Formats: sequence, C-alpha cells, structure tokens
Amino acid sequence: MTPTTTPEGNKAPPANPKINLIELVSTVLEDAKAEDTVLIDIREKSSLADYMVVTTGRSNRHVGAIADQLQRAMREAGLGRPKSEGLQQCDWVLVDGGDVIIHVFRPEVREFYNIEKMWSADFPSENTH
Repeated sequence: MTPTTTPEGNKAPPANPKINLIELVSTVLEDAKAEDTVLIDIREKSSLADYMVVTTGRSNRHVGAIADQLQRAMREAGLGRPKSEGLQQCDWVLVDGGDVIIHVFRPEVREFYNIEKMWSADFPSENTH
C-alpha cells in the first residue's frame, strides 16, 4: 500500500484542500447541470477568498438543489460545514467554502446583478497613492 491509496486500494484524496475544493466545486456543478459557470481569481482583489465561482440554475428549485449538492459534497469531503445565504428564496444562493465562494443564480437575477463583471474588472493597486 502506498501513501496515496487506502487499504482497499482506492486513491486517497490529494493533500491540498484548496485545489480539492475548486475541483470538487467544478465536478458538483457539472453533475448538477449548472450553466454558464465562471471561475474568477480574486486573490489580488479581496481578502474574502481566493476564488469566486458564479453559476446559473434554471429555476429556484434547481438553484436550491445545486447549493444543497455543493454543501453536501463539501461536508463529505471533510471540508467542514459551509455557510450559505439565500436558500429560502433560491433566487441567489451564496455558498461560502472559505477559499472559494460560490454564487448560484437564477438567470434573470444573475443578469441583473452581473457580479462577475464587477469582480473581473481591474481594481487599482492599493500601493498607488
């Protein structure tokens, strides 16, 4: 048995949870049929997180199901209990995975807020005074 396999011969999860979280989120969103998924690197723009993921569900029910699947997958992967906001209405659900924040929108709500445009913009450096 090597250090990267379990006694049953299965591969153990990689040791870097940040990389795992991005991969996990991508897999869950793909499996849940989320649409128009965008990954935004915000490391240089905010101390909130390293990455922001913006994606779309087709309806309130779909948005809620995507968020539920994300939370369940994170818990099962040993990444703690992610906090969420917006599950009651399911127009826009935020799932806080720590280093990765995931926004799941209904299409018209995503278009209205257009947060990926805001976070993709170049911000002035804090050192340019």
